Amino acid sequence: MVAEDSGQELLAAAGVLFPDERGRVLVVRLPYDRRHPVAVPGGGWDPQDGSPRRTAAREIEEELGFTPRLGPLACLDWTLDDHRPPIAAHLYWADPLTPEQAAAFTPDRAEVGGWAWLTPEQAGRALPPRLSRRVTACLRAPRAAGPLELEDGHPVGHVLDVLTPGPVPEYTGPVGLSELSARWPPTAGGPPAGDAPPPLDRDAYIAGLPRIRAKARTVFTDREGRVLLVRLRPWDLPGGEVPYWTLPGGGVEADRELPRAAARREVREELGWSCEPGRLLALDWMPGRAADPAADRETALLVYLFDGGTVGEELLSSIVLAPEELVEWRLCSPAEARALLTPASWARTAAALAARNRPGGPAELVGGYPAG
Repeated sequence: MVAEDSGQELLAAAGVLFPDERGRVLVVRLPYDRRHPVAVPGGGWDPQDGSPRRTAAREIEEELGFTPRLGPLACLDWTLDDHRPPIAAHLYWADPLTPEQAAAFTPDRAEVGGWAWLTPEQAGRALPPRLSRRVTACLRAPRAAGPLELEDGHPVGHVLDVLTPGPVPEYTGPVGLSELSARWPPTAGGPPAGDAPPPLDRDAYIAGLPRIRAKARTVFTDREGRVLLVRLRPWDLPGGEVPYWTLPGGGVEADRELPRAAARREVREELGWSCEPGRLLALDWMPGRAADPAADRETALLVYLFDGGTVGEELLSSIVLAPEELVEWRLCSPAEARALLTPASWARTAAALAARNRPGGPAELVGGYPAG
């Protein structure tokens, strides 16, 4: 039975970009995917994973038999698809691998049926189109611009300032990879004999994957640096009648909108304003109970924090609160906001405010605090 609010749920995954000493990137062969067998190492989030970073490390341990040294988050790509739930796909940089380290791979043959080192141009052609756009964006953008904010593999937000649209490479899939790498089996005569068929059909497999939820919130401040907070109606409170304050925003309707669109909609519904979200300031992963027994939610929550900029008296005086959701609004100094917000909510708000003052992409947070 599908839950009534299943439209707010999405999948999550994490992959790893392994460069080598020659500037090439590692791709792997998925023996169970006959249509799009070329991928980067990684896989789906598990509820026991405390963060996407942990998902990435676990997947490499299971697939290739070693523990990677992960670097910064390269990008977060939110994709919508008519044939599966939306997915929040994370890509992490890893330290370059030496030939000796690559030679020591002990792959799980059910998960990895070969691998190859490809130049950025070769990877752009071999990877399926959406993944190709994602990986190519990470390889083309300056590292200092990361993490990149992507929608369906396309740059949005601050990424538009550092990436110009480039030519779309022709998709070739695995053609010619066996000539480039002795670790990639020839497939001209069909799949290698050792390949096992997928254990489930695609629809059954997707139906069994765990889901997360997402929220989009916006940070507005006035000219004095005070933060705009709103108070929820009592029946929405997690702790009973105690006043519950938060940043403007709410749940992403994951099956029909992207996070920026959700932020725009929530501000319009809650405050009566029509405004475009600014820079993505922070990404906060809140683990569910399977990863953190003390969590107040069953499944993980991914929070996007966008910059709403500085607002003046005229705009503030035009606020029209959504009466079915909110009771009041208030401009708060950092000390006042810290007293009103939950510890995790204040920590992510403080991280977002700090991100305003530096270039680059959003802060990567777990439970409100820096990841890693």
